[in-house]
Amino acid sequence: MAQSWLIVGLGNPGPRYETTRHNVGQLVVDELAARRSETFRAHKTNSRTVETWLRPGGDKLILAKPNSFMNVSGGPVAALANFYSVDPGHVVVVHDELDIPFDTIKLKIGGGHGGHNGVRDVAKALATPEFPRVRVGIGRPPGRQETSDWVLDPFGAVERKTLPILVSDAADAVEQLIAEGLVAAQQKHHAPRG
Repeated sequence: MAQSWLIVGLGNPGPRYETTRHNVGQLVVDELAARRSETFRAHKTNSRTVETWLRPGGDKLILAKPNSFMNVSGGPVAALANFYSVDPGHVVVVHDELDIPFDTIKLKIGGGHGGHNGVRDVAKALATPEFPRVRVGIGRPPGRQETSDWVLDPFGAVERKTLPILVSDAADAVEQLIAEGLVAAQQKHHAPRG
């Protein structure tokens, strides 16, 4: 039986942040929408959404990008989950991850927030940390650069060469997570890349 899944790309709103490391989650949901030739539209939950399917006749996908800033993502995510009657186990949060090297993808369900304020706020708003996450590695800043500056900087020139492949692979990971479950997606996407 077909089910509904809410796929949320975390990030910050507006052109200033579109190409920053912190917005890689939104780049992934953009990729999922582009694969289906869909365009995001304003939604009353302070988000932009696309309603589509994993495959024709299959599970329903609600792709979403909150209009709020990263640290207060929880309100729009909880409002979307409520609006579409999606339980937290079917809310897939796609986000940047400092503790994973760039060009690496990790998937998990539940656990801590690892200092990620967007994930922390979503867990608080959903009243549980037990939701699937697709974590897209951005790595830690080099030298003494502040973490807050690093995540709000655009990807570097070398990273930009690989970024489209990373975003596409993360979108594949979302689709596989929904179609085949967490373990199958982990087995494929946690393997060394190359």
